Amino acid sequence: MYWGSLLLTGAIALSASAPSQAMSQEGFAQCIERFSQEAKTQGLDSAIVRDSLANLKWVDRVIELDRRQPEFTTPFSDYLSRRVTDQRVADGRRLLREHRDLLARVEREYGVPAPYLVAFWGLETNFGRYFGKMSVLDSLATLACDERRSTYFTRELMSALRIVDEGAIAPERMEGSWAGAMGHVQFMPSVFIRHAVDYDNDGKRDLWNSLPDAMASAANFLSSMGWDDEYRWGREVRLPENFPYLEAGLKQRRPLSEWHEVGIRQTNGTTLPSADIEAALLVPSGHRGPAFLVYDNFKVIMGWNQSEYYALAVGHMADRIAGAGKLSRTPPEDSPRLNRDQVMAIQEKLNAEGHEAGKVDGIWGPATRQALSQFQSERDLVPDGFPDSNTLSALGIDL
Repeated sequence: MYWGSLLLTGAIALSASAPSQAMSQEGFAQCIERFSQEAKTQGLDSAIVRDSLANLKWVDRVIELDRRQPEFTTPFSDYLSRRVTDQRVADGRRLLREHRDLLARVEREYGVPAPYLVAFWGLETNFGRYFGKMSVLDSLATLACDERRSTYFTRELMSALRIVDEGAIAPERMEGSWAGAMGHVQFMPSVFIRHAVDYDNDGKRDLWNSLPDAMASAANFLSSMGWDDEYRWGREVRLPENFPYLEAGLKQRRPLSEWHEVGIRQTNGTTLPSADIEAALLVPSGHRGPAFLVYDNFKVIMGWNQSEYYALAVGHMADRIAGAGKLSRTPPEDSPRLNRDQVMAIQEKLNAEGHEAGKVDGIWGPATRQALSQFQSERDLVPDGFPDSNTLSALGIDL
């Protein structure tokens, strides 16, 4: 979740090293003193907190991972196929059956259907197979001493110390991702403090060793974010020919009845539900790939992780775990993998033509997609905001 969801699959934990040139021994000691004073201000002055602070270590690897930028953009086809695999779906269905009593009870109490909880569990830690093996306290201290997001990670470190202080886990066993996400569902410490639940009633909130605590905590978080148990996350849909793709995008929400009027149908050709709710249309692989109408619960999923791809993967995996089949229209496998320089070149060209792609940062985001849609519309290309070969050629971008 959050920063933990940015963890690269298979990243290995390295032992803590001495402070690097980026943070001298003296500078790190000053940081620890600042943390100690902040902890006292927050009433965290127990022996275990003092010992935890005294044993903090700078970890060069954390800064390396924090600075690392992906070399290429990841097409939706690659993203989905790597995360929603047949094996993971089979494991999810098995675990749904195996833990049906627990999950049914959690669903009744919190209103979040069990397949979604299992989907989050699978995507975050492959059903508890990999929590991360880096010291959460050391990682957070390292990031809090770094200037880029010191305020945020100092808050997270204080939350982690509070978790240790309440006895949820011993400090040396508090392991997780390089960014401090922890347990079966990869909660950041501040999320743990607000939403973790002692569901097995053993006196502590344990997201590492207690599946009841982990599932109830995930459900509690989603419920607090506004999960509506009357509706789905969204659904794959069939678009009519000559669909006006400029109407796609997460910000362009409209009632289901209006989407029906423009010819959108369920994938089997039947009409959309008559529910009085709004939806947005997403085409993450452009007009040649699947299309999705997403509802309010999709926004709740994005409260867990702000990536549209992630939220689509959660929704699709939950459907698969519940018994649904694969997408009716698979994402095209020839989607371009653009490197940062190529994305920056696209952004520069779009900005130069007045399409407001935003900051030239090499990151493919909503502003770039919207600007590309406008460019495509002007050039009589399908305005789906997807950088296919025809669009790249029109922009003068060589792959």
